[in-house]
Amino acid sequence: MANKRDLKKDINYVLGDIIEAVYIWELSNTSKPTKESEAIIDDAIATFDSLIAKVNDRKVEDKKTHFKAINEELESKGRDLIERINKLG
Repeated sequence: MANKRDLKKDINYVLGDIIEAVYIWELSNTSKPTKESEAIIDDAIATFDSLIAKVNDRKVEDKKTHFKAINEELESKGRDLIERINKLG
């Protein structure tokens, strides 16, 4: 299992790339409404805040299992956000 610093970097890179993809979509589709794309960005930011708070939780007994669960949550929420970007049309 990666350490806390690497997990924080992964969270930052994955969600940052998702937000960047939404901005690129918005720039290339200026005539389309952006409420859905803004909702994706808001959800990505909320996910970031939630995951970082979980990483910084010091009251966890089994850190390895805890960090593995956070990593799995990052993967699943990242996939969901990417699917939403692909459906923007």
